[in-house]
Amino acid sequence: MEQRYIEYLSELLSIKTWQIENVISLLDEGNSIPFISRYRKELTGSLDDASLAELKHWIEHFKAFHKRKEYIKSVIEEQDKLSKDLSDKIDNTLELSELEDLYLPFKPKKRTRAAIAIQRGLEPLATKIWQSEALEFYKQARAYISDDLPTLEDVISGVRDILAEKISEQSVLRDYLRDLFRKRYILIEPTRKAANDENAKKYKAYFNTKESLERMPAHRLLAVLRAENEGFVSVKIDADKEKAVSSMLYLLSNQGVRPNKTAIKDFRLALEDAFVRLLSPAISNEVLKEFKQRADKSSINIFGENLRQLLLASPLPASRIMAIDPGFRNGCKIACIDEKGDLLEHCIIYPHPPQNNKIEAIEKLNAIIDRNKISAIAIGNGTASRETESFVKKIDMAQDIKIFVVSEDGASIYSASQVAREEFPDEDVTVRGAVSIARRLMDPLSELLKIDPKSLGVGQYQYDVDQKLLAEKLDSVVEFCVDTVGIDLNTASKYLLRYVSGIGESVAQNIVDLRSKIGSFTTREQLKLVPRLGAKAFEQCAAFLRIRDGREVLDNTAVHPETYHIVYNMAKRLGVQPSDLIRNESLLSSVDANDYVDEQFGLPTINDIIKELLKPSRDPRAKAEDFAFNDDVHDIEDLVIGMELPAKVTNITAFGVFVDIGVHHNALIHISKLGRKISPEQLTSFLSLNQAIRVRVLSVDIDRKRINLELINNN
Repeated sequence: MEQRYIEYLSELLSIKTWQIENVISLLDEGNSIPFISRYRKELTGSLDDASLAELKHWIEHFKAFHKRKEYIKSVIEEQDKLSKDLSDKIDNTLELSELEDLYLPFKPKKRTRAAIAIQRGLEPLATKIWQSEALEFYKQARAYISDDLPTLEDVISGVRDILAEKISEQSVLRDYLRDLFRKRYILIEPTRKAANDENAKKYKAYFNTKESLERMPAHRLLAVLRAENEGFVSVKIDADKEKAVSSMLYLLSNQGVRPNKTAIKDFRLALEDAFVRLLSPAISNEVLKEFKQRADKSSINIFGENLRQLLLASPLPASRIMAIDPGFRNGCKIACIDEKGDLLEHCIIYPHPPQNNKIEAIEKLNAIIDRNKISAIAIGNGTASRETESFVKKIDMAQDIKIFVVSEDGASIYSASQVAREEFPDEDVTVRGAVSIARRLMDPLSELLKIDPKSLGVGQYQYDVDQKLLAEKLDSVVEFCVDTVGIDLNTASKYLLRYVSGIGESVAQNIVDLRSKIGSFTTREQLKLVPRLGAKAFEQCAAFLRIRDGREVLDNTAVHPETYHIVYNMAKRLGVQPSDLIRNESLLSSVDANDYVDEQFGLPTINDIIKELLKPSRDPRAKAEDFAFNDDVHDIEDLVIGMELPAKVTNITAFGVFVDIGVHHNALIHISKLGRKISPEQLTSFLSLNQAIRVRVLSVDIDRKRINLELINNN
């Protein structure tokens, strides 16, 4: 990558140039972000995953940007118009808009009005006006009357078309208009379609409004642009034409473009035409796109943080779980899983109207719990959830069983997916959905990775933002979560393994196939026997895969195989076995990290090794805790203004936080009702998904199913 790009990124991201250069080399060598972040700290200056992901995005941007430059220069060179000055300007620019402005005069055009006028021979006359040489414009124009241009007005009109296009290509004018449009208002007006379509009602608050583009919140801009895309509103930037044209005339004058007084009237008409027909629509779209990109980035960052919190939600490992997918008429679907997540049995009970078979349901549940040694119950949060929770809590069970309410978002997507069909080919979608609910409680990360993140009920306008940028962000979040937790090589499904650094879908299947063949992996070195898992893939994935009770004690830690020799040296100096160092604070506190620094591994790596030996394979996720809604509140009609309730955070957006208070409808805590001034970017660090909080009811709209709350505390 050229040095100018590196220096630009250094200033933009506040990262030293040597760090950027090393990251570029590491990425070019095929290293993943999690691997670089965790095992190449000396080379990156300990940049974290988020910083590396953003840097990677910009590196890829400038690689594509440079290719665009080379293409543009080749097109201009084919026209024999690539001067050294123009070539230098193209090379030196760092902004895409500036690059495209430089290219615009040379860009192959369709059959425009200006192109037709040029074809009819009017370009010399237009050039004379531009160069202030048309001293007798109308007299000179009469000389161009021909069969194609039978009247003087035809000639003058053609000249104005050429001038308008040339004016629209001037970078100084385009830059001025960009700045002007950025500071203007966005005007939103309803279309005819909106008057007769019920779906337009949700956008009614935006009709016939205007708002400063610079101050417009990201979520509101995305909502307005969605309304425009659906045909319910028209959107334009309010710009003062007279002021813009006068300023454009002044700017051109400063550039030496001063038409003779005989041509000034028509030149100004060309200016107005350029503004209205060519510049205003193009610059308006460009500026709206620019602000949408900002809004996209804000929305995507919030979505990414929501997804991270969701995937790192508290698990309930090594448990036998009974899931209840609640329902009224069609009954409650029951599915039990063992400690490995395998289905034990399933059935349906009918404790609610219209059947009301409560006694039979109680007997079935008790028998199932006893037969399968159930230790926890997961109840889906959909229809009849509160009624089912209340029913289950009243059952006199033989043992103490914790009850959890689990989000069903995306469960129906999973149950009908190819993944679910492969896992449970002989079961119907209701059983698959219930199993998914149980597995979400046991290990949210493993289960939720089977579902498209956009179907998980978190995020904001995820279908409206830049899908490439969204996928890039979500992929990096998923990979980070998987590698942060660490994966049990002998129990992980292929759907989980494919997200491990260095492993794709086909290699994940190969790992599972080899595992079935050999029984289980006893050492990380056996990964080298997996078909298509080469030396580079082994380097990337090995430390993120754990082996319990294997032949090598370090295989159940995050210590990378390439640094095992460092641990062996530590043990040798202390006169103990490597296994004696595990969780031995006394021994590890006597280790001087400086003694093990060499040319390849510095203090960051040595200190990480010591920390890992002290707490090997520590799961960063907290353990799942049960949560109870207010027993007196089951429906929206039960709410009273001023009532204080327990709540659980379900989604975080730029404008506020949605929570579940157990009434079948999510309630909103607006960002202004959080008890302190918080920016949208700070929300995901102030509150987190699944967090238990207390709220106060501010307003209830039963007809529209809208509930507004305020936060009492966030402890």
